[in-house]
Amino acid sequence: MIINFFKHLHKINTHRFKVFVLCCKCGIPFRGLMHDLSKYSPIEFFEGVKYYTNGKHSPIIDCKKQNGYSKAWLHHKGRNKHHSEYWLDLAAPTKAPIIPFKYSVEMICDKIAASKTYNGKKYTNMSAYYYWNKNRDNEIMNRKIQGFITEVLELLGAYGEKKVLNKKYLLDIYNKHVKRKGN
Repeated sequence: MIINFFKHLHKINTHRFKVFVLCCKCGIPFRGLMHDLSKYSPIEFFEGVKYYTNGKHSPIIDCKKQNGYSKAWLHHKGRNKHHSEYWLDLAAPTKAPIIPFKYSVEMICDKIAASKTYNGKKYTNMSAYYYWNKNRDNEIMNRKIQGFITEVLELLGAYGEKKVLNKKYLLDIYNKHVKRKGN
């Protein structure tokens, strides 16, 4: 258990650092700095330690398989605006609203960093797109934001981080999808 404590802590820190670097490239360093701070809360952290296996995927997956739900995930998604589930309200007229630019970009940085963290040396610029493409139909989110994420991850695969991960480029793509003139 003590080994899992430090391995899980290292995995969180590694992931957060990668998100921070990516968010800086995208012009939203504060979002990178604040990213996933709730993972250090007892409810999230200790579930992660308990279900930590090999560090190749989130412990939340194993907890859900065993229990049918994850208290850590329920806590996490309700406190972190870069998750589409944060914005979901089935009782609202617009069940899945347009997620603001900074959180949509943080979501993309999170997906890329997770791919880098869990894939290690096997990571390519297409890794986040392949994972997203396999799972995107299971996510309940605004179609415009889904289109934005898909296009950015496709472009990342085609052109790489240097071209794609900058604020102006991302804002142009975001505005094209949400049909806004400025932000």
